[in-house]
Amino acid sequence: MLPRTRIRTTTKGHIMNTLCSTLLRAALLTVVGASAGAEVIVGDTSLPCADDPACMNRLHPDIPMVARAAPGERIVFNGRDAFDLTLDPDEYASAENSPRDGIGIVHALTGPVHIEGASAGDVLAVTIEAFEPAAVGWTSASTFGFAGDQFGTESRFIVWRINERYAVSDALPGVRIPNASFPGVVTTLPGDELLAEVLARESALAAVGGAVMQPYPDEATPGALCGTEGSKPAECLRTIPPREHGGNLDIRYITTGTTIYLPCFVDGCGLAVGDFHYAQGDGEVAGTAIEMGGRMTVTARIVDEPPDLSRGPHYEGPARVLRIPSERFYAVTGFPLKEAGSVPADLAYLDSPRVAGLRNLSADINLAARNALAAMIDYIMSEYGYDRPQAYMIASIAVDLRIGQLVDVPNVGVTAILPLDIFVGHD
Repeated sequence: MLPRTRIRTTTKGHIMNTLCSTLLRAALLTVVGASAGAEVIVGDTSLPCADDPACMNRLHPDIPMVARAAPGERIVFNGRDAFDLTLDPDEYASAENSPRDGIGIVHALTGPVHIEGASAGDVLAVTIEAFEPAAVGWTSASTFGFAGDQFGTESRFIVWRINERYAVSDALPGVRIPNASFPGVVTTLPGDELLAEVLARESALAAVGGAVMQPYPDEATPGALCGTEGSKPAECLRTIPPREHGGNLDIRYITTGTTIYLPCFVDGCGLAVGDFHYAQGDGEVAGTAIEMGGRMTVTARIVDEPPDLSRGPHYEGPARVLRIPSERFYAVTGFPLKEAGSVPADLAYLDSPRVAGLRNLSADINLAARNALAAMIDYIMSEYGYDRPQAYMIASIAVDLRIGQLVDVPNVGVTAILPLDIFVGHD
């Protein structure tokens, strides 16, 4: 565990630190970067993830903390995009596939940070104070997405030019996406008990054909623990799904000005962030948003009277973050209807003898969402002239899938909302 990156002189222990501050800072520069004022700076994005001790892409209680911060102290996370890519939009605007094969690197997170005074069993309130996006981002569409079996038959990878206000891509002419930056991942480290529970339940699901990302040592970081030659490669959790510790929530409303409440399962909590997005629609249906690196500043405090987080993390913030980024919208609806003989991809692993013969499933919100998405993609293609992969990516970065109602069985409803102001140069 590393010393704090900022030297204090108000206590006896920190007087000793002051005497060796030069040596400490020299050692820390390669791990957490230089500190300034009342900030703890974590991560060095000039290095590849594998070479930065403050970059991690797996979750395990034994991952060592790379920095320390006091409650209320500003923590600045220098973050990479999820795949740790280096892109130049002047070199190319689009490609058939991502320049990186596989998803072993996902997600390239920054951390973990030890929060002083926090113990296992505490609840941490993490407030996002500021977010500075990188200058380049990317989006891909493939069979990995929410309805990839329907829309991901032709993969596509595009590059975005980003500034503080908008993102544009040469591969999507006529589309301008406003800045709505947020972290896809905010997490604490799991404890030993939660780790065992997650491994057991996800292995059981995988055994019957469920969609699960199990431990995978290729490109795993920290390599000494999680890599192919690591000490516990079969125990390090993938960061793809969110869990009780938080993680890859991919909720666009957890943004600047909001506070997320996370449980601590280890002493110090082990706060880490990453998977930064410039913009995303509710659902991130193609599997990616506008993925990017950036610089995120947070403060963390230990909650005196914490909420019950047994069913998942909580968050709060100003109502403005709930609004769509547009003055006008167009929306479609979806119900749980299907063709006789077909089985929705998410239900195939259950091998039910009844599903295929039905044309209407009861209260199936997933099928309703797939149908709403299909209707929206058809609308974008017919109204604006984009091809199917382009429409799929537009849906992933800008369309919100929202529950309309859950009570009108069998046909619960989902609505897909398209912000129209993202289209420029269209009559």
